[in-house]
Amino acid sequence: MVLPGTYIEVRSEGLIGIGGISTGNIGIVGTAAKGPINKPITLGSYADALDVFGLYDSVVKPVGDTNDPLTLTRAIEQAFKGGASTVIAVRIANGAPVAASRAIDSGSGAAFTLTAPEAGTWGNQIKISIVNGAVTGEYKLTLTYRNVVETYVGTPAKIHADIRAEREREGRLVDASAATVNATTLALIDPPQPLGVAAAGGALGSDLPNVTSTDYADGLATLVDQRVNIVLVAAKAGINLKGVVGDHLETTEQQGRERIALLGVSDPGSATSVSAIVTEAGTVNNDRIVLVTPGVVYTDPGTRKPQGLPPSYLAAAVAGKLASLAPHVSLTNKALDIDGVTVTYGAPITKTLLDARTLVVRPKIGFQVVKGITTDNGAFKQISIRRTIDYAKAGVRLGCDPYIGRLNNGRVRAALKATLDGFLSQMVLDEMLVEYELTVNATRQQEINGICAVAMTLKPTFSIDFIRVTMTLQ
Repeated sequence: MVLPGTYIEVRSEGLIGIGGISTGNIGIVGTAAKGPINKPITLGSYADALDVFGLYDSVVKPVGDTNDPLTLTRAIEQAFKGGASTVIAVRIANGAPVAASRAIDSGSGAAFTLTAPEAGTWGNQIKISIVNGAVTGEYKLTLTYRNVVETYVGTPAKIHADIRAEREREGRLVDASAATVNATTLALIDPPQPLGVAAAGGALGSDLPNVTSTDYADGLATLVDQRVNIVLVAAKAGINLKGVVGDHLETTEQQGRERIALLGVSDPGSATSVSAIVTEAGTVNNDRIVLVTPGVVYTDPGTRKPQGLPPSYLAAAVAGKLASLAPHVSLTNKALDIDGVTVTYGAPITKTLLDARTLVVRPKIGFQVVKGITTDNGAFKQISIRRTIDYAKAGVRLGCDPYIGRLNNGRVRAALKATLDGFLSQMVLDEMLVEYELTVNATRQQEINGICAVAMTLKPTFSIDFIRVTMTLQ
C-alpha cells in the first residue's frame, strides 16, 4: 500500500453453498434404427427418442437380417412410462451400419443418388415417388417418412440443387450426391417405393444389431463423464453383461460419479420353477446392481397383439419409477405403469426370489414392486440406502471442492463445516437422515501437508419392509 486510502479484502468462504444434485438421470445403451453411434444424446421425452433413434421393430419379425430386435427405443419407452424425466441414450452397433440409398434413374442412367442422412433401417421406411409436374420437363419428387412429407418440384437439375441446399438442415429425409446433374428426364416412381434398394447404385439400410459385450462396453464408456444416476443396458439378457456393467460402475465410482444399474435376468422361469434365476443371482453380489424379474408385456408393432419382453425391459420400467422418486424413498410396494408381466409368481416362489436378492414385480392393485433391494448381502440391501449415501457423497463433494486451495486455518475450516452442516441438516429435514455428526479439523502436521480432515457419521433413514403386529384378544 502506497497511497492513503481504504483497501478491502473480501473473504467469501461464508457464502459457499451446495447447489442442486441430480438423482434421477438414466443412462441407457442399446441398438436402434437411426442416430449417431457411441454418442450420448440427452432426451426429455419418448417423442425425442423417436426423433433421434427411430421406431423400434417387432420382436416377432425383426427388420434386421441378423434376427436381433432393436432394443434402445423399446427400453426408453418403458423408462418414460415408468416416470423418467431425463434419459441419456447411446446407440451401439456391431460395426458401421449402412445408410439406405437409391439411384434416381434418368431413363438412360443414374441422374443422381439419394441417401438417408443417418445409417440404419429407418431409411428403408422412407417412401419416394416421382411423377410428372404441371409443366413439361418438370417433375414432382415426394419423400414421406411417418408424418413428415418433403416435396421438390422442377427439372432434374433443380430438384437435385434444392435437395443439396437442405443438406445442413436438421430432420431432413435425404442427402443428394454432389456430382452435377445433366439429365433432363427422370424415370417415374408411382406408386411410391422404399428409398433403400439392394440394386445398382443403391443399398438397403442396416443397423447391425447383433452386438457383443464389447459393443456395450464401448457404449457405456461414453456415459462415464455424463451425469447419470441409473444405468440400463437394453439387451435380451442384461445379467449376461454383469461383468461389463460392474466394471463401468467401479470406474465411475472411482471418479466420483456414483450410479446404480438395473439388469434383467436371462430367463424369468415359470410360476413353479425359478432355479435358473437363483443360480444367476448367486453370481452377483454388488450393492450397485439390481436384478429384476420377470418380463413385461407390451403391444408388438408387428402383430398388434400383446407380446412378452425379456426382464431387461421390466428393468427399464422399474428404473423409470426409481428415477421419479427421491433418493430416500423406497421402491417397495410402488406401482408400475406397465401392461402386464410375463410370469406371475406365487408366494413360495416369490420368497425364494427375495432370498436370492432379486427385485420381483407382481400383480397387486396393478403391478407392484415386492421389495426394492439390490444384490448386496450387506448394509446396502435397500436401494434407497444406496441412493441416499450416494446423494450425501455427491453433496459433500460439491461442498468441499470450492475450498480446495483456500487457507487451512480455523476461519476457513469453520466455514467449510458450516457449508456441510447446512447440507446435512437439510438431509435431516428431508428425512433422508435420522441424524449426523460432523467434525472439521486439522493438526499442525496436517496443515503442513495441506490436509483438512472431515469426519462424519451418518444415520440414514431406513424404510419399512415389514409391519409386525401383535394382537391380544380379551
